[in-house]
Amino acid sequence: MPAVSLVTIGLSVAGLVVVAFCAFKVYLGVRRFGRELDRARARLEPKHAVLRDELRDLQEARAARDSGDGVRSS
Repeated sequence: MPAVSLVTIGLSVAGLVVVAFCAFKVYLGVRRFGRELDRARARLEPKHAVLRDELRDLQEARAARDSGDGVRSS
């Protein structure tokens, strides 16, 4: 009976080692993914700001055109 207990404990420890290894690999992957996201965000931020400015200019132009403050010819 003690041999069965030792085998069971040994297999359990081996299983935990495999799970710990997989968890560590996932941790490394998530950390690398986070760095990639930060890098992509840093690269896209200037372009996002330019697009935001263009959108604001277009909205201001549309508001000026639709406000009715312009001169109408009869």
